[in-house]
Amino acid sequence: MPPDKAKMGNIFPNWTNWLAIKVLICLGAMGTAIIALAWYSWTPKYTRVGYMPQQPIPFDHSLHAGQLGMDCRYCHSFVENSSHSNLPAAELCWNCHSPGKVKSDSPKLELLRQAMDPNYENYTGEPIRWVQVHETPDYAYFNHSAHVNRGVSCVECHGRVDEMPVVYHAKSLSMSFCLDCHREPEKHLRPLDQITNLAWEAEESDRDAFYAKLASSKGVEVSELQSADEKAGMEWGQELIGKHLREGWAVNPPQDCAACHR
Repeated sequence: MPPDKAKMGNIFPNWTNWLAIKVLICLGAMGTAIIALAWYSWTPKYTRVGYMPQQPIPFDHSLHAGQLGMDCRYCHSFVENSSHSNLPAAELCWNCHSPGKVKSDSPKLELLRQAMDPNYENYTGEPIRWVQVHETPDYAYFNHSAHVNRGVSCVECHGRVDEMPVVYHAKSLSMSFCLDCHREPEKHLRPLDQITNLAWEAEESDRDAFYAKLASSKGVEVSELQSADEKAGMEWGQELIGKHLREGWAVNPPQDCAACHR
């Protein structure tokens, strides 16, 4: 080797030979972390829960459904017979708030008067455009009547609406949320006459009346049912009630993709 060549050193240190590979590894790790964070965070639990839009008329559910005890089905009348739950038409509100009735002159009901009272100077006949809070994505199918008629209360998906001055998105309604219920429906089922009683508690319900009705439907003695539950180590509460309702109604929710994606 010529002397001048032997005296020449490397311009860059040896560790730079691996620099490009190290940079690529770091970029890959950062990309994976960003994707994982987005995958974890970009779900209904974070993007929908808490959504509370202001409505054109400030309808206070805590007053109507809570204090006054109005049944959910008075306004959402399709829920037992249709796949979707309807928003109330102005005519329904007018039943209580037409001239001479409940707070008919309230400034908050201006849009209702415009929609319904042809004698009102600002009458337009335009429907009230409620803002939908809970909306099923186009790629998913949910049948309200199938759930309500098999013991799934409004509170399971919508929370304690009877305590909400302004309705908000209380539950995630994500795929995992639905699957949890489909896997263990007994944790969510209740008697049909308690569907719209959002304050219902299984432990506080009438134990004797439940067993009497159950025994009558099965043609057995009450003591026989109670004895079987005691031997199984089941205590009075949600899972015991749900177990009997699931068996009695033959509730077997599908857990495959076709259940919701059709």
